[in-house]
Amino acid sequence: MSEPDLRRPGPDPAPSTGGAQPTDRRLLRGARARRTIARHAADVASLDGLTGLSIGRLAADLGLSKSGVATLFGSKERLQLAAADAAREAFIGAVARPAAEAPPGAARLRALTERWISYAEAPLFPGGCFWAANLPEFDSRPGPVRDALLDHRREWLALLTRELRRAAEDGAAAFRDADLAAFQIDAVLTAANTALRLGDATAPDKARRTVEDLLAPA
Repeated sequence: MSEPDLRRPGPDPAPSTGGAQPTDRRLLRGARARRTIARHAADVASLDGLTGLSIGRLAADLGLSKSGVATLFGSKERLQLAAADAAREAFIGAVARPAAEAPPGAARLRALTERWISYAEAPLFPGGCFWAANLPEFDSRPGPVRDALLDHRREWLALLTRELRRAAEDGAAAFRDADLAAFQIDAVLTAANTALRLGDATAPDKARRTVEDLLAPA
């Protein structure tokens, strides 16, 4: 399998090319409603976990009918998967895609680090990092939700590894193993997210220093 490209935005439903028919408009409204609900579900799951999601709660939060939300998703598992997909797209838009404007290698790796820190500091999700909140909950629960979260983690690690290898090719190679260095960066950023949630304002600088140590010339 080729490396995933986290810079690629997800597809949006295409509008009807012919005359607008009532069915087309209903489908578009349904797709928009589904995206809105899924994005709110990602926010809720960042605080209470994906297991804390319920169709009734989301309907109440957004002023929608419970039956309408149930029609759009059908089951709690499908709602959880939609929330995970919405979180991934939001993360790509906030972190991976803007960082892709930097030159490949060390510059892009630093940009990814800064974007990730901003993602956790702002934060993009009320509970901080969506995956830090949900991976521990599903790491021992086989099934589609675990598979989706694991795929997202693999994409992120693959992106870090790719830029680390490019940095090494350019001569910034204090590390010997790009896969191990990616693991270290991910671990430090996850720890920084937890520290930020606990009020430790020094965590971002520690994460930056870790990345700079890895990028120091050998």
